Amino acid sequence: MKNFSIAIHGGAGTLVKGLMTQELEAQYKKALQIALNKGYDVLKEGGNAVDAVEVAVKSLEDTPLFNAGKGSVFTAEGTHEMDASIMDGNTLNAGAVSLVTGIKNPVSLARDVMDKSYHVFLAGEGAMQFAKQNGYEIETPSYFYDEVRYQQWQGIKDSEDFQLDHSVKKDGKFGTVGAVACDQDGNIAAATSTGGMTNKKWGRVGDSPMIGAGNYANNETCAVSCTGSGEFFIRGVVAYDVSCLMEHKGMSLQEASEEVIHKRVLDIKGDGGLIAVDSKGNIAMPFNTEGMYRASKTSDGTEHIAIYK
Repeated sequence: MKNFSIAIHGGAGTLVKGLMTQELEAQYKKALQIALNKGYDVLKEGGNAVDAVEVAVKSLEDTPLFNAGKGSVFTAEGTHEMDASIMDGNTLNAGAVSLVTGIKNPVSLARDVMDKSYHVFLAGEGAMQFAKQNGYEIETPSYFYDEVRYQQWQGIKDSEDFQLDHSVKKDGKFGTVGAVACDQDGNIAAATSTGGMTNKKWGRVGDSPMIGAGNYANNETCAVSCTGSGEFFIRGVVAYDVSCLMEHKGMSLQEASEEVIHKRVLDIKGDGGLIAVDSKGNIAMPFNTEGMYRASKTSDGTEHIAIYK
């Protein structure tokens, strides 16, 4: 049996130790533990990496603690617009959705785009039509309502400001979620999901649903899920950049991940982090912010759950 492993994240940002209550910190760690275990159990039972990352991300989407699925932030119009992507490192097949509303688990819709359509990326009304054709129930806005998210929005509503979750120190409710995994066959996969930024306008889309920017997987190199200031991660083609450094410069997973996050992203004034895995089961989780909600588990039983540096 080959090594297998999984890593997950719940967003990176200004997570300053001491600003969060012990009770809230415990809630975050419990949510990470549950998602980690769900994905790990798929791998342990011989399941594939794509199933593992989908299951883990769905778990994170189902808690209001993270800015994805149920915990998605409010747009300028007071709605919720969600993005997600998934990629299979074995086949290089991928699926992504953007600007979807009322979808409980956008990562599963991205998976269906990959498995049930000829396309990679569906957005807006077309993505919603695809969801309805595939039997998705459209949740009412009340499902996505969260008081803390609402108050975040009220603070900047009717202004030209927008707010990345991870740029705020108030309540520690941070952004994008994601998972990467390596299964027992050495196949790898990545999935990423987000609710975007508070008070966003004009159908803004970040890096999370963009293959190569916020999400990428290739058995020859690595699987990557990013979190951070999306505009910079798009410009830096961050997820693919890690793969590129491994392929063309012969860097290890750790070396490539750290080069991208601690140098290349910073050089263009971006902040955030990523989780990555290679086909040997190695894991990297670098970030250049105060913290990143993260967890990992490997087949030898090593487990890691952390928030701060």
